[in-house]
Amino acid sequence: MTRQLIPKNRQASQAFIMVTIFLDVLGIGLIIPVLPALVGVFTTSPDEQARWYGLLSATYGVMQFFCTPMLGALSDRFGRRPVLLLSVFGLGCSFFVHALATSITALFLIRILSGGTAASFSVANAYMADITEPAERAKAFGKIGAAFGFGFIVGPMLGGLLGGYDLRLPFFVAGGMAITNFLYGYFVLPESLAVENRAAFSLRKANPFSALMNLGQLQAVGGLIAVYALTVFAQFILQMTWVLYTTFRFGWGPTDNGFALFFVGLISVIVQGFLQGRLIKRLGEVKLVLFGMASGMIAFALYGLVTQAWLLYVVICANLLSFAVAPTLQSIVSKEVGPTEQGITQGSLNAINSLAIIFTPLIGTYLLAEVGHLGQDDWRMGATFFLSAALQLVALIIAVVHFRHVAQRQPNTDAQGIR
Repeated sequence: MTRQLIPKNRQASQAFIMVTIFLDVLGIGLIIPVLPALVGVFTTSPDEQARWYGLLSATYGVMQFFCTPMLGALSDRFGRRPVLLLSVFGLGCSFFVHALATSITALFLIRILSGGTAASFSVANAYMADITEPAERAKAFGKIGAAFGFGFIVGPMLGGLLGGYDLRLPFFVAGGMAITNFLYGYFVLPESLAVENRAAFSLRKANPFSALMNLGQLQAVGGLIAVYALTVFAQFILQMTWVLYTTFRFGWGPTDNGFALFFVGLISVIVQGFLQGRLIKRLGEVKLVLFGMASGMIAFALYGLVTQAWLLYVVICANLLSFAVAPTLQSIVSKEVGPTEQGITQGSLNAINSLAIIFTPLIGTYLLAEVGHLGQDDWRMGATFFLSAALQLVALIIAVVHFRHVAQRQPNTDAQGIR
């Protein structure tokens, strides 16, 4: 498993990486509409279903938080190929075991396996960096982003359709795609990291808390870091509870949720891939972030207030600007720190995402479990989304204060318009 990369194989290797990302995301997207329903098979009430789903999702996040840096450090030591193939194989096995699970305990153990091998995205990025020239990396990473987005568009819709026939069918399909990808990679994919470029294994590099500890070094952008964290937590609470919420309140099944998630993914790709640049030119980054957060805050509240399912699509369409907030905010943060702090900054933002994956399922599903028995017309059914709206409001206030201070210190910046 140490086949060395040669220049003529670079194009084929790039194609494999993009296919790997697409299939991995497609597989994850396949199970999103059906996993809550599968949990429901092994539970006896909506509140028990919600709590177990939150625990399973948080378990996945915990394992990913601890194991992704470890596997990344191992890829620096032993090469990208073995770690990437291990991740893809582990993902495929976890899908199959999901399909065969007979108890909630089995699902819990499976989520540990899934999170523990979920390093394909970070290692794939490292592989792509190995085989591309610096001037070509932005384009290469853009291709990875496109594959990621396309997988999340197709996956939930396909998973919803398959889940309408059988809850376990999407897991078998996802597992088959992952194992096929593993076999293709095993026989075709060369190693990208030359032996002379490999580093000794370092516990410091494998420490998942190192990025969090670096947050203290970013005091100059502390306000923006807080804004980013609150925004990410607000969005993740919505994402982690959407399927259960629509099931409890509107009686949606996997097919309904699959199409809704397909629609959200499509809107996200359109905004981030085609409209974001135009919006920044017209509004500037600061105004886009502020308008987007205000739009998101209102949308979160409306998600919780609507009593007719079709209105959810109206809110999604009216909430276009919020899809541009996170990437634009990340861009602003990167511009406010020096060139020597870029790595620390991006690592810290990724650490915030990891924490959100761990804690938001627990928070969101706890609230949902408390109100899941209420009727469709009871406004309290939207408690999880009201929390998201409150978090987004706090983020908006902090952002306005921060940008006003920036405008006072630097009058010619993009923030001047909100003084």
